[in-house]
This record gives sequence, structure tokens and C-alpha cells, in this order.
Amino acid sequence: MTLRPPLPLPEPLTIDRLIEAGVHFGCRANRWNPKMKPFILGKRHLIHLIDLRQTVRGLLRAENFLAKIASGGAPILFVGTKRPIRTVVEENAKRCNSPYVSERWIGGTLTNFGVIRRRLARLEELERMEEDGSAARQSKKMMSALRREKEKISRNLEGMRTMTTLPGAVIMVDPRREEIAALETRRTGIPSICLLDTDCDPDLADIPIPGNDDAIKSVGLVLTRLSEAVLEGKSAYETTGAMEERAADSGEEVRPTRGEGPERRPRGPRSPAPSAPRPEPAKVADGSAEDARR
Repeated sequence: MTLRPPLPLPEPLTIDRLIEAGVHFGCRANRWNPKMKPFILGKRHLIHLIDLRQTVRGLLRAENFLAKIASGGAPILFVGTKRPIRTVVEENAKRCNSPYVSERWIGGTLTNFGVIRRRLARLEELERMEEDGSAARQSKKMMSALRREKEKISRNLEGMRTMTTLPGAVIMVDPRREEIAALETRRTGIPSICLLDTDCDPDLADIPIPGNDDAIKSVGLVLTRLSEAVLEGKSAYETTGAMEERAADSGEEVRPTRGEGPERRPRGPRSPAPSAPRPEPAKVADGSAEDARR
């Protein structure tokens, strides 16, 4: 197994970097969700300002949690279908070799995951038909239908081709827009890390990260930090797998050292072997011993 080079240390997370990226800008005050009140610092020009201390706290919690999940080998799913941030979501997901959804969330992606896997198997079948030339032998009408089917499946599910099992966690941008995805994570019990603005419901997120979910710089900064945490967890997982592989290739068998193994009862002093009984002398019924000799 080829190990990745050691990851560079991430830049320290400071309030100045968050302000520069515009993470503190919320939505207009008339669109706010009252449940976001603990994450709001104030209001300026009819726009809510987010408390960046809460942002840093949520981001650090999310990084520690993602590193732990990724170190166990579970995939992390990135979800963000807003048009301005699709490229940012795809870049950060591909950076850490994670599945992603950036075009459209299909209802039942998590609750009916078997159907999604069958559609991906159909996509592979259509690609094989193009490679071996069997699609070219069909009629023009059939060829056009197969091409449209392939493009549709590829457009919606291309980012999840490597996801063979349910994810260990979901990173979501704007759970208000991705409400169906957020509800499916709650139904399936998959933890969700959400970047949410002041118009979102924080109850939909297991780990909320309050921040601007519209600006490209804001979303890029948060997703970069989260992807670095996923890479850190995957690096630890690959290191553990390499050690186990080396141990298996060496063929060394772990033997219990002296004193290990099943517990034995202490031996007590040996008891002497029972001696054979001595024969009793013959008894004479009548007369003395002299009479008996005669």
C-alpha cells in the first residue's frame, strides 16, 4: 500500500480570516429563523451579523468529529447544490477522495440506497455498451434513448460512483435548501455537519457551523478546513492498514509469552500413594497352635 506524504499543517483559524472571507454576514433580518438567535451577534443595515466565536466552536467540533469518522474508514458525503458553490463542493470532495452531490439531491438517496446502487450499475452497463460497440448496433431511436439515459444518470450520480456503502457522515451547505437530504440523514441516523445561515433551522444539523452559506469565499474556507480534517483521518486509517498488511505479509505468529494463556490451578503437595493391604494371619477355629501343627 502506497502511503501519502505527510500533510502540511493547516493555517491557524483566526477571526481575521473569517471576516476577510465574509463568514460573518448573515441574511436579511426579515428572513431570519428565531432558532438562530444564539448564533447572532447583532444587526447592521438590516442584515444580521453572525457570532464568529460560535462559528469557530462549531468548526473545531466538526473537524475533530470528521477526523475520527474518517480514521475508521467510513466515507464522508459532501452535499451542496447551489449553483454558485457547486465547483467549490466538487473541488474539496475530490481533494479528499470523497463522494459528493452537487447537481440535484434525488429523494431516497440515503433511505433507498439500494436503488441508487442499481442505477449506478446501469450506468456502468451503458458505458460498457459504448466501449464494446453493442450500442452502435441498435437503431437510431434506441441509441438516442440510451445516450439520454446515460447523460441523466451521470449528471445526477457521477459524484457517488465510489460510495458503495452509506456514508459515516454528511457535510451539507445550507440545510434549508437541502431539506430533503437533512431529513434523510435524521431518518437514517447519519450525523450531519451543516454550514447554515441565519435563515436555517439549526435543529436539522447535528453539528451546526453558523456562517455565510452563499459567498464562495466563505463556503470555500469552511469546506477546505473540513476536507483537511477528512484527509487527516484517512491518513491515519491508511497508516493502520499498512501496519496490519506488513504484519500479515511477514507471517509472524503472535505467541503468548511465559505466564500468558489460560490460567492454571496451583499444584498442591502430592499425597502418598495408597499402600496395599497386608494379609491377615489365618485363624484356627478349635484347639491351640500345637494341635494345628500336629
